[in-house]
Amino acid sequence: MVPSITTVLLGRNRTARHRYVLVALAVGSFFATFAGYALGMFDVSGGIVWIPFYAAVVGMIAAGWVGYHRAGLVFGWVVTYTSLLGWHADWALYAISRRPLADRIAYFVRPDGLAFLAVQAFILGTLAFILGLLVRWGSASLRSETSPFVGDE
Repeated sequence: MVPSITTVLLGRNRTARHRYVLVALAVGSFFATFAGYALGMFDVSGGIVWIPFYAAVVGMIAAGWVGYHRAGLVFGWVVTYTSLLGWHADWALYAISRRPLADRIAYFVRPDGLAFLAVQAFILGTLAFILGLLVRWGSASLRSETSPFVGDE
């Protein structure tokens, strides 16, 4: 049975409690990434940063979890995006700290920067979501599969 596009995008379980867990995951990935970069646990290697490595890893782990639980591809994109936004917030607030606060906030909400992060979240979130689905499918098939050698004597 092939799932509908709505099921793929929004997930199977549509209860309010389930949505709260996904929102908490998105907010948590934002703050985890922001705190990781702000406290120096995550490091930017320097130069031009196209994809912030640690923010991408945190977002992809969260999106993989969303895919494993079949919670919907849209939520995989959202948790990846919020993780990337955590890096972007740290970069805007702390990395360019010599500028006035209004300039830093304007940098953070620039549409071109937010759109670039959205494209990254779309690609990375989709890959991680599919990987989570494949892990779920593989573990389910391993659990249900019996040994091919049972009864062959």
